[in-house]
Amino acid sequence: MSNLNIVIFGVTGNLAEIKLIPALFELWKKEQIARDVNIFGLSHRSRTQDELRIFVSKAVMLKHGDIDGNLLMKFFERFKFLSGGLSEESVYKNLKKNLDSSKGNIIFYLATHPVLYEGIFENLDKEKLNNNPNGFVKIMIEKPIGNDFESAKKLNLMLRKYYKESQIFRIDHYLAKDTVQNILAFRFHNEVFESVWNKEKIDHIQITVAESFGVELRNAYYDSVGALKDVGQNHALQMLAFTLMSRPKRFDNKGITSKRMGVFKNLVSEPESLVLGQYENYSNEKIDTNTFFAFKTKLVKGKFKNVPIYVRGGKKLKRTVAEISVIFKSRFSDNANVLTFRIQPNEGIIFQMAVKKPGLEMKCENGSMQFCYHQIGKLSDAYVRLLMNAITGEQTYFNDAEEIESQWKFIDALKASERKVIPYLPGSWGPKEADGLIEKDGRSWLEPSEEICRI
Repeated sequence: MSNLNIVIFGVTGNLAEIKLIPALFELWKKEQIARDVNIFGLSHRSRTQDELRIFVSKAVMLKHGDIDGNLLMKFFERFKFLSGGLSEESVYKNLKKNLDSSKGNIIFYLATHPVLYEGIFENLDKEKLNNNPNGFVKIMIEKPIGNDFESAKKLNLMLRKYYKESQIFRIDHYLAKDTVQNILAFRFHNEVFESVWNKEKIDHIQITVAESFGVELRNAYYDSVGALKDVGQNHALQMLAFTLMSRPKRFDNKGITSKRMGVFKNLVSEPESLVLGQYENYSNEKIDTNTFFAFKTKLVKGKFKNVPIYVRGGKKLKRTVAEISVIFKSRFSDNANVLTFRIQPNEGIIFQMAVKKPGLEMKCENGSMQFCYHQIGKLSDAYVRLLMNAITGEQTYFNDAEEIESQWKFIDALKASERKVIPYLPGSWGPKEADGLIEKDGRSWLEPSEEICRI
């Protein structure tokens, strides 16, 4: 697309470094965006031009490996850095001057802390940058959208004060993953499985969103949100929605979003099930910051009514893995029939089943079949897709206001009563109380398999 201006607030931050800049480079290199794209980077950090060039180059090479130096230099020439505080009027006057001279479509990407949003919106409005006589204006913002239902509602009202809903792109990058979107393809294009996707055939569902590393340099952010709000409110609930949503009449934004909403409206919180944990040596000060969560939930009506759903996630756990396991009822043995969607890593789908042992007797053991993405090609980068979808106006795999608010209602109800944050050993699967959560129902957590799609 020609005549495109991308404005990144917080261009020298971690998100821009590891996600946005590499994604923009891929789009630019493949000419999926025009080679004359203008990328304006706003940051309160003062850096020299050489320091910024090194920053951009390292960000690209971290993702894409060694790149021709001349190509990197041409890419860097598309950047213009505007330093200064994001609350300073002079920064926005300078931005307006640059955008007026470059003309074309505009995307504002807020890769900043949400506390800065209101000031950014107000200053853009003052400079009349919400409207663009030369093309579209769109705004992209990252999760978490708010910190609870009330703050999310306030933020959504503020967004709508300045922009139409068609201009707003609320990001949960899990929605842009091939592996998450493939849940819909697998379910609704393979009737053999969709025909048994119901409470009569499914015993329970498990969702795990785990990371083996810690908070690292994000302590201040984590102290303000914790794992439940950082991962549970968005990634985990979206994985759940894709697993349980009804078939849409049309596979477009309206059709798919309405069916995701159908799940959230029927999802009931069970506050007594909530387990919160913090890995040992996290902090000597913030003993109430949760770096782990686990809870049980269910739908109150529909074809999955009362099917138990167990969800867990957190930091410094035994393995980095995100997956959904659908455990079917079986006459053979517990967990004989399990369908697992591995979102990351070693992305794929594995079906565990009973098979006859070799020999004269009719005895069975567990076997498996698996589909692995690496066997058919490279997966798309989520941020490449997010940027392209925003440019083209495709909002299917972004969150709308009602969806965000419904997710927060669930989390607020889940945290209705205060829960003690329990310490756990790094490298474990969290507090033992999380095991008790599922074991009291006569079930156990599945160990995420290292055998799925080994490369």
